[in-house]
Amino acid sequence: MLRPRPRRSRSFAVVVAATTAVAVLALAACASDDSPTAAAPSPGATGIAALHLVHPGQLTVATDSPAYDPWFSNNDPTNGLGYESAVAYAVAGQLGFTKDQVKWVSEPFDKSFAPGAKNFDFDVNQISITADRKQAVDFSTGYYDVAQAIVALKSSKIAGAKSLADLKDAKLGAPVGTTSLDAITEKVRPTTPAAVFNDVNDAKSALENGQIDGIVVDLPTGFYLTAAEIDNSVIVGQFPSTGTPEQFGLLFEKGNPLVKNVDTALAKLTASGDLGTLQNRYLASAGAPVLQ
Repeated sequence: MLRPRPRRSRSFAVVVAATTAVAVLALAACASDDSPTAAAPSPGATGIAALHLVHPGQLTVATDSPAYDPWFSNNDPTNGLGYESAVAYAVAGQLGFTKDQVKWVSEPFDKSFAPGAKNFDFDVNQISITADRKQAVDFSTGYYDVAQAIVALKSSKIAGAKSLADLKDAKLGAPVGTTSLDAITEKVRPTTPAAVFNDVNDAKSALENGQIDGIVVDLPTGFYLTAAEIDNSVIVGQFPSTGTPEQFGLLFEKGNPLVKNVDTALAKLTASGDLGTLQNRYLASAGAPVLQ
């Protein structure tokens, strides 16, 4: 994905309580290069005790900081609001954890899929499942089918674009290492190379300053940007889906047997309709025409 991160610029208008700020700092401090290695459960163990966890009896979940809507709410992954926070707690519940047994740590997006030991059980951070990333880490089954979209100012020359061909001469941008950047290169193939940014916040600033014509992000991020972050902006459209859909997956240390347990949890949430309910609640998808 896009790591995609919308809302990184602008005063996010979120006032975080002092206690939350302290908690966030503490969580960030937990994320270090000295990642603990999960111990194998004891033979014959059942329930939570049978799970392969970084810390026995605790589900350690990672995401980036800051954490923004619609994936999280109020920059607080612990509140259970926002699509990815809600998914994490729903999976935790299926595994047998209470909310108090879920602990959050901070992990930068581009570091999450680097090889090596992890200090979390899984990471939930709009991370697209790709063949390259699967060489270094493992993923769950997908919990969200991703559509890429383009955001522009209403005054932009591409605001009225109806097709991918209408974007050929545009200067487009996306965060580094994201599938949004890949979408520009592979689907639009613009005459001007795509601008690459550290994060969506930087891309947003470039759009507002007239340095680029549009930002490519995942569709829910696009809705958030246009509704709350970038004045006088519009979703030009979304890219058509072809072949196997791009999906976000929960990310694990390579070889972690917990993947099987989480896949079972996600399958139950899908079959019950709970995952669809969460998507409808947090990730509305109307109002973005498909660019052919």
